[in-house]
Amino acid sequence: MSKSRIVYSLGVKEVGHAYFFHYEEGPPPENTFRIDTLYSGISAGTELTFYAGTNPYLHASWDAEFGLFRPGEPSNHYPMPFLGYMEVGQVTESRTPAVAEGELVAMAYGHKTGHTANPIHEFYVPLPADIDPILGIYLAQMGPICANGLLHAAADLVGQDVRSLGDGVRGRNVLVIGAGVVGQLTGLFALYHGAANVVITNRTPHRLAVAAAMGMTVLNETEIEPWRYCKEQWHDGANQRGADLVFQCRAEPSSLQMALRSLRPQGTVIDMAFYQGGASEVRLGEEFHHNGLNIRCAQINRVPRGLDYAWNKHRLANETIALLRAYGPRIREYMITDIVPFEQGPAFMDTLSMHYNAQVLQAVLEVPHGLASGAEIIEARHAEQPANHPQPALEAAHA
Repeated sequence: MSKSRIVYSLGVKEVGHAYFFHYEEGPPPENTFRIDTLYSGISAGTELTFYAGTNPYLHASWDAEFGLFRPGEPSNHYPMPFLGYMEVGQVTESRTPAVAEGELVAMAYGHKTGHTANPIHEFYVPLPADIDPILGIYLAQMGPICANGLLHAAADLVGQDVRSLGDGVRGRNVLVIGAGVVGQLTGLFALYHGAANVVITNRTPHRLAVAAAMGMTVLNETEIEPWRYCKEQWHDGANQRGADLVFQCRAEPSSLQMALRSLRPQGTVIDMAFYQGGASEVRLGEEFHHNGLNIRCAQINRVPRGLDYAWNKHRLANETIALLRAYGPRIREYMITDIVPFEQGPAFMDTLSMHYNAQVLQAVLEVPHGLASGAEIIEARHAEQPANHPQPALEAAHA
């Protein structure tokens, strides 16, 4: 049996201050397995809300029974020792027949150098041998998030008789707003499942170039308004003008209004964005009302009502495996823009928040082999830690 070890995790000590925490982890108990992390993907849009202090869990209490936020004592407090949900690791010791030593698994346990997992209570995905290990960051959470968007589109069109993720996009004109990771993967899912057209819109040429390299039609919002493109290009010669379906993947309320304006009458927005403020830009008395439009929220904690008997996170992860088999080399080449040594994680988070860089699409923390048992990571970070920390730029949400 292995010995105890020190596990290091990247978290937020206070607003604008990324930091390494550590704890001692004992040998794996019966019916668990121990992982050494290889890669941990950064979900900038979500993680920067904790870094910047804008996440609603920091300001209110989530009432799970009633399904709403209550004012008063917040659900989360600083320091927050764990961030992240896109990990790939190698099993170094197993005390369960469910997982073999040496196996690669994808999980969502945060930016940590290692983890001890219970296969009964924790979601994990064995990594197929034909998938590049670094792409495994998408299997346990991010890929299922995007697949669930297509599942909601399918349920919107065919109700509970969903046979395929393509049921909501096949043969249809699809607009994707936002060319961040969620937008790129969602657009690829729509393309893979037979959409007639997939147009992705953004304001940054680099991200549009990535989408174009992966086969999507791109639209620069600084050159043409998305509603104009959709309603001029997609129509029946009469008044049925606009996108059949819009995936809204950018955390800006103005983008939701843009989505509504781009739809044909009685079209649907699948809203996958995470807003932290008000939404005064959304005009429900205009296109939403006069064109009889629909907005469906799709987030990973829920599949569409009535479909949980046939669709769950495991099935959505399997759909992600199929997507990676089809587009893996292109995703690896174009979407993963930054591979950062794990020990540089705090400095990278500081830079990411303070200096928005649209060329950073998917950043991945890489844990060198053996780092999980080495004390040099925390010592090096302490040595370089500045005395004062600048406040984050609150507008640094990635689109």
